[in-house]
Amino acid sequence: MAAADLCNGERFVVLMFLSRVLFSVPTSLSYEAIGLGVLAVAGLIVEISVERSGDAARRFRTRRGASSGILLGAITLPAVMLSRLIQLSRSLGVHNARVDEIERMQLQYWAASVSCFGVLIFFFLFLRHSSSSPKLGIWFVVAYVITCCLSLGVKSNDDVWLLCHGLACSTLVQHILHAFPSCASIGEALLVSSGLVIYFGDMLAYTLSKIFSQFFNFIHGKQTRISTFIQGILLGLLLLPLLYKCLLHICDQLSALSEPKPPVGGGSPCRGVGRSILFYASSAVLLAVVAPLWMEYVHDFPLHPVLWIFDFVIAEPLERLLLCSYWIAIICASVVRFYNISKHSKIERILLRKYYHLVAVLMFLPALLFQPKFLDLAFGAALAVFLTLEIIRVWGIWPLGQFVHEFMNAFTDHRDSDLLVVSHFSLLLGCALPKWLSLEVNDRPLAPFAGILSLGIGDTMASVVGHKYGVLRWSKTGKKTVEGTAAGITSVLLTSSALLPLLASTGYMLSQHWWSLLSAVTVSGLLEAYTTQLDNAFIPLIFYSLLCL
Repeated sequence: MAAADLCNGERFVVLMFLSRVLFSVPTSLSYEAIGLGVLAVAGLIVEISVERSGDAARRFRTRRGASSGILLGAITLPAVMLSRLIQLSRSLGVHNARVDEIERMQLQYWAASVSCFGVLIFFFLFLRHSSSSPKLGIWFVVAYVITCCLSLGVKSNDDVWLLCHGLACSTLVQHILHAFPSCASIGEALLVSSGLVIYFGDMLAYTLSKIFSQFFNFIHGKQTRISTFIQGILLGLLLLPLLYKCLLHICDQLSALSEPKPPVGGGSPCRGVGRSILFYASSAVLLAVVAPLWMEYVHDFPLHPVLWIFDFVIAEPLERLLLCSYWIAIICASVVRFYNISKHSKIERILLRKYYHLVAVLMFLPALLFQPKFLDLAFGAALAVFLTLEIIRVWGIWPLGQFVHEFMNAFTDHRDSDLLVVSHFSLLLGCALPKWLSLEVNDRPLAPFAGILSLGIGDTMASVVGHKYGVLRWSKTGKKTVEGTAAGITSVLLTSSALLPLLASTGYMLSQHWWSLLSAVTVSGLLEAYTTQLDNAFIPLIFYSLLCL
């Protein structure tokens, strides 16, 4: 493999990103910085070995046209957690940040890091049987474990808990790659797996600490009722397919029918209205009974969680109900308009998809400025709706399955498949995650806007300008142009310049340094130009991480 291939554009940008993060680490977080460095070196070695051998891509049937993305997938979440740690340690003693919050975030950092390192160990063991075994060695593992233990101290609960994260993530990434062939690269599957393990591991930790408080004492701090509500709803929706399949199997056994294979891609409707009724009944039980029971158990809700949500919405009825009406109007107008355009217009699909990025800006930017807490809940509700519609589409649930499939198919691209449509999920999560990850004490006011700025403004302008006026390409094989990247970077800088005075008028603390903003915009813009991974998933997290520094 040539030296030019070993140091490609994506790896160079990732190196710039890592250098910026590690340069900002205070001495109190030196162990975390060493851990991220060891993880990055191991990720680079495994990535090069995987791309040399090709065995992993053939066995797991990764997405065509994308690199393995292992390095980027391995360092993204740990780097985000480290940036949050840097921001929180900077606020210690200045904005009354508590020590227990730092300890909890340290545990989250190591949970993300160990999850990714566990996947790297899995691919290292997998490649040992091929002709191109990586020179990872036992010393990387030893150095990483020692660094982790020195950071957290000798705590048996923490050590076992982190080991469970690594095992769960390495198992989940295999399941994702096998269950959804040609839908994701290894790096994308690694990002999704580590994110799910951390998110639902946090849920499990709260539940266990509630049941066995004398044994599980590693949970520091307490999450908000909105976070608990969103976690409960998402847990119910992820359990829904399992419950529905079990009930179908029981019904088939009782009626002496053979178990049919579920329809893929909405190609055929679900057999009979009865099965659809069973689906909707299962959904109602999980979302209206099981999920609220868990919410009430792990958190002290003064009312039933569903009633509490209504009470929360009408606490500021004028602003929030007007905002809901505004959202409904935009959704109805955009869905009807863009669906008709997709059917009867010759506008290229890549430009048509960017209109939805602009719709995201119109919907989320006013809410983030004036109703940030309500937007947290709205993001969770939107994600729940998307998950429900995707389940209905895949299973062909009557009466919406076929319609949802046809509508989604009008806006897909090469990264989507009939088995799984990820574009709408990635856009919504790309806008929501920076807001959900932002700290209550936030001395970097642009950080919650990272998804809206990078996807709604930067990515849209880069695609439109690059497609219409782009001449100079970043690489011979890629489609991204220098003109598009420059337009994206410039548009984000101009929008940020307009946002900062507006944020000052709404009470935000303004301490965003222009050098930090310029480097964040530039690195995320270059990553969008060079990466072949799902940019909606990675770029907002990278941009958010840099804005926190």
